[in-house]
Amino acid sequence: MPFYHKLGNIPHKRHTIFRKPDGSLYHEQLFGTIGFDGMSTLMYHEHPPTQVLDVESSVDVAPKIAIERNMKSLNLNGFAVAPKDDFLESRVPVLTNKDCTIILAAPKKSLTEYFYKNADADEVIFVHEGSGTLRTQLGNIEFAYGDYLVVPRGMIYQMSFNDENNRLFITESYRPVYTPKRYRNWFGQLLEHSPYCERDFRPPSKLETHNEKGEFIIKVKKENMLHSYVYGSHPFDVIGWDGFNFPYAFSIHDFEPITGRVHQPPPVHQTFETDAFVICSFCPRLYDYHPEAIPSPYNHSNIDSDEVLYYVDGDFMSRNNIEKGMITLHPAGIPHGPHPGAYERSIGKKETVELAVMVDTFKPLQVTEQALELQNPDYYRSWILG
Repeated sequence: MPFYHKLGNIPHKRHTIFRKPDGSLYHEQLFGTIGFDGMSTLMYHEHPPTQVLDVESSVDVAPKIAIERNMKSLNLNGFAVAPKDDFLESRVPVLTNKDCTIILAAPKKSLTEYFYKNADADEVIFVHEGSGTLRTQLGNIEFAYGDYLVVPRGMIYQMSFNDENNRLFITESYRPVYTPKRYRNWFGQLLEHSPYCERDFRPPSKLETHNEKGEFIIKVKKENMLHSYVYGSHPFDVIGWDGFNFPYAFSIHDFEPITGRVHQPPPVHQTFETDAFVICSFCPRLYDYHPEAIPSPYNHSNIDSDEVLYYVDGDFMSRNNIEKGMITLHPAGIPHGPHPGAYERSIGKKETVELAVMVDTFKPLQVTEQALELQNPDYYRSWILG
């Protein structure tokens, strides 16, 4: 995230003596990306963050691919994913490629028995249902319906939920996740035409520092294997940090839609970007105000990208028979557009209350076995005129 933040106690200068009240040293750790060229944070621990007591079992968590080269439009019923107690066991990968994996999850219980670190990917966790606290080594962030939680790769975290009714739409990104370049000036500050600004982002605000020693399990995901590490000190033992690499929350309800006289193209909804895919937010907004505008999207061909839409709430005017939690996949190479009747119905409408998250990838997405269990098999025929 390209802005500076700090929390807790830090020394005046980097890489200098920083003593505890008893005279011993705090332990400095650089938490960085892209070697030493990307965003980084300096954190200060009560104990060395390197004390591995044991490495236990490893489990293969790679998505099970059912369709490697998909060319069919799909509709998945995301709310058909059964809730599970365990946070990691609840995660169901449905679409994947070498740049990202799209996951549905319905965790019932808070993550308390172990800690989790995704060493493969940044995670963008969209909270569709539920509320609670994202607890991390850099501090805590409260979350609720409509929040994106952006968790950098390598961040140790737990999720504490307020109840058992939780639905998450998760994008694992094997490329760094940023705000779009066109929204930023050359200093990195968000510009006036951006649909949000820095004050809309919520970095960690409360540092939770533990000084316990013992046996603490951290499950580390690396190259689609989940490794169980046992560390000798509590991973949340950071007493202070500063830098640019940290988790943050952004509410989809704080996204300010960009509108025009005629229908605007999907990039106006862009919220996050990587060099391999983008994430967009479709929010309630006024429709186009040209006197002869057709508010419905026009038919278009995804020649270079697969389009994934996750339907959150409201009435998505270009689609028929869409319910909350559904996912549509429109693959590259074939045109798609509004369902029969939607084009005509949109004329004269003044606003929409739709809420959705879109992921557009530049490499084709593979379909998992779990996704096929959720599909509405005749969706690809739903554009046939009656």
